[in-house]
Amino acid sequence: MTWSLIARDRDGTIGIAVASRFFACGSLVPYIGRRSAVATQAFVNPVWGTEGLRRMEAGEDARSVLHDLVSRDHGAAQRQAHLLDAEGHFVAHTGSDCIEWAGHLTGKDHSVAGNMLAGPDVIAETARVYAACEDLPLPERMLTAMEAGEAAGGDKRGRQAAALRIHRCTAHPWLDMRADDHADPLAELRRLLAVAAERYLIMAEAIPTETRFSGLPDRRDIDQRIAEADDARARTGRPTASFATSKD
Repeated sequence: MTWSLIARDRDGTIGIAVASRFFACGSLVPYIGRRSAVATQAFVNPVWGTEGLRRMEAGEDARSVLHDLVSRDHGAAQRQAHLLDAEGHFVAHTGSDCIEWAGHLTGKDHSVAGNMLAGPDVIAETARVYAACEDLPLPERMLTAMEAGEAAGGDKRGRQAAALRIHRCTAHPWLDMRADDHADPLAELRRLLAVAAERYLIMAEAIPTETRFSGLPDRRDIDQRIAEADDARARTGRPTASFATSKD
């Protein structure tokens, strides 16, 4: 199942995007910490994600961690994974028994891996478009790249789920969105990103971090920015992208 993109922005922000004809792929594939990340897929072994992330966060390099995971797992020929370590190095494994088409690409600031795909153009286009969209904010850039992979054929079985998770050098996510069972999951992530931009991403600036333990406890500036965003949307006649309801 699945293809996924791991990306590391210039400021150390790390994101994983994934799409698949498999229910809730976002629950098992992406693992991100403060400085490193793992995407584990195909005949998925989530321990590759939890253990691999823990070890890289403690300082082990991605190549050593991946080699050890592969050597210990009797199902490694059916696994696929790509890893980013704290030094910014990417490595990947595509087992010989992964269902075709299967493969991976690793670059300087991102990696793409996939299996059960329509063909190699899926990961090639995902990687090409990500590299070409440097001017976009990271969430938009990653979604645009994944949409290019979908346009190139995506998962050969069809569509069902997608996820986008981004950490800004923290153990907790700055953004974490999933479409677990949807006819067009990447389009649903697009809508969710628009909803997030209306209020959530403004509020997220006030959330505490390890280096800013209290966050921004005075919420007046956040409330003002949300109100200004609402007013700007109303002035231009743009409806909210949200499905939220209000009680009278």
